[in-house]
Amino acid sequence: MRIERVELRELALPMRQPFETSFGVAREKRFLLVTLHAGGLTGFGECVADHHPGYLPETLGTAAHVLRDFLVPLAFAAPITTPQELAARLARVRGHEMAKAALEMAAWDLCARRDGVSLARLLGGTRERIAAGVSVGLQRDDAALVDKVAEELAAGYQRVKVKIKPGRDESALRALKRRFPELRVVADANSAYTLADAERLARLDAFEPAMLEQPLHWDDVLDHAALAKRIRTPICLDESLRSAARVAQAIDVGAAAVVNLKPGRVGGFTESLAIHDLCAARGVPLWCGGMVESGIGRLFNVHLQALPGFEPGDTSDPRRYFDEDLVDPPVVVSADGLIDVPAGPGIGATVVGPRLERATRWREELTP
Repeated sequence: MRIERVELRELALPMRQPFETSFGVAREKRFLLVTLHAGGLTGFGECVADHHPGYLPETLGTAAHVLRDFLVPLAFAAPITTPQELAARLARVRGHEMAKAALEMAAWDLCARRDGVSLARLLGGTRERIAAGVSVGLQRDDAALVDKVAEELAAGYQRVKVKIKPGRDESALRALKRRFPELRVVADANSAYTLADAERLARLDAFEPAMLEQPLHWDDVLDHAALAKRIRTPICLDESLRSAARVAQAIDVGAAAVVNLKPGRVGGFTESLAIHDLCAARGVPLWCGGMVESGIGRLFNVHLQALPGFEPGDTSDPRRYFDEDLVDPPVVVSADGLIDVPAGPGIGATVVGPRLERATRWREELTP
């Protein structure tokens, strides 16, 4: 199969309410959409890079540049039979995992449509439904946080993650423990602390969070290993893990008792499969994190979690974030907190043209 045409778009979806983390406050979701055309078929890939390099160094601008000038020409260079072939070709470019993932995952969607199978089936997944989870941003105060978590639990979510940062941690977890004594929340720090805060972070043990996600520097492993010896709460790494090799290192030194896998952060599904298999072999809990994706990116996460090694992750209904999503049928969380894995070809949903056009800020077409 030869890639005949690639389309890049920057999209912007207004958010229903601001989403606050230790990085700042987001009021709209801006992202790149990569579309591959080959043999009358179309495959989509959503790039998770943000407009600002707060989460990782990549941005919308760098991703567009690297795709346009380096990665897409590699996709045009020769036909591909499998997405793994394209992933191997893209490895010639160092780093830029988010840009690579958008192109590589679009190839997975394209190949699944070519084969007439769901993306989950092409990946080797067996689950027909996955457990939904939700990420709750920083709220104005503890009472608002408790109310928001209560709302999400009433909606059926089986797993709740809350954002924390210095000054918005102990009292928040105390309030949640008081209101929901049996709920073990995930506390996500997004690199807001340093090893000097170890004593403060140890105090969070009293509230029995399920795990503490990425408390220290975004590119660190060794300080997390040191912190793990000083607190009881299991440490989960996110930003630090951008390859299967780095995951293995983090496990080896005791820095990661739990792994958060975001396919867009590790270069796509080929590397995601390697991480899935590694965690299964090592007996390390694995879950799929989210990046406030549209329904397109969210469906990729749904299909990935059809693999047997995943615990409940962050995948939620995109209508929590956006008034108008891009896919039909929509991603829906059932009353019992489950999401159906679509059985149709590729991602199993249609990208709705008029909605796509309304969200488009710019578009360009690339050909060999």
